[in-house]
Amino acid sequence: MNTAEPGWDLYRSFLAVLDAGSLSAAARELGLAQPTLGRHIDALEAAVGYALFVRSQLGYLPTEQALLLKPYAQALAATTAALLRAASSHGDEARGTVRVTASEAVGCEVLPPILARLHAQYPQLQIELAVSNRPQDLLRREADIAVRMLAPAQDALIARRVGAIELGLFAHRDYLARRGTPASLADLHGHALIGFDHESAFIRRLKHHLGDLTRAMFALRSDSDLAQLAAIRAGFGIGICQSRIARRDAKLVRVLPALFAIELDTWVAMHEDLRNSKRCSVVFSALVDGLASYIGT
Repeated sequence: MNTAEPGWDLYRSFLAVLDAGSLSAAARELGLAQPTLGRHIDALEAAVGYALFVRSQLGYLPTEQALLLKPYAQALAATTAALLRAASSHGDEARGTVRVTASEAVGCEVLPPILARLHAQYPQLQIELAVSNRPQDLLRREADIAVRMLAPAQDALIARRVGAIELGLFAHRDYLARRGTPASLADLHGHALIGFDHESAFIRRLKHHLGDLTRAMFALRSDSDLAQLAAIRAGFGIGICQSRIARRDAKLVRVLPALFAIELDTWVAMHEDLRNSKRCSVVFSALVDGLASYIGT
């Protein structure tokens, strides 16, 4: 292994090729010339002392060693991004960049008006909204602040519970007019159900709530909250949705409210090292207040 320490640009190129699977696609993503990207990969392989990719007609296939390095390169990327966000803020004013992560439904359906009010009050803030159902790691600085449906367990995090978001079964009224309204959970077997595709940690947590609702029963399967919500709104069938989101659309009807209801504790969390950051503290407070108001309506 070469004792010279590789620069960050080599790791950035490495991650881009891992994600894209080819030099050409990664070069377009990074805005670099393909030969430059190739030199980066060659230089990193020389530095670590072994091949990171198998070159083939199918593209660049990662070796086992490359996959072992991936989480460390991702940690470097997260730390670099966090450093730049911190550097964007200076003085006592709320300015600079704050990265917020939330699930698809919360990030797209709930947070935008909260963030709009925040930006009107603090126009020098820039918000990076990372919408994903995969929790981003606050300890590794993948985000500054997270909205989560599970109490954070790490001692290094500051967390505030803002209430419980209720989930229920909903369908478009046109669908119910065509297919009828189920009177019991057993009646769901005769309906077009909308649900998850792959079983995630979140789905496993909900297993005792879902009961007989298994993947095999779903006529439409998607791991995207937004795709499921769109299918409910389109009249495809019956699916799970946040009750407060569904209330916005008079055409959506709650199904079996007395028999199916899930309450998810909702938390806002950030790393304790950001406690004295003005940019993060004002965003944290705005999210706590905004979500508490949303849940309380």
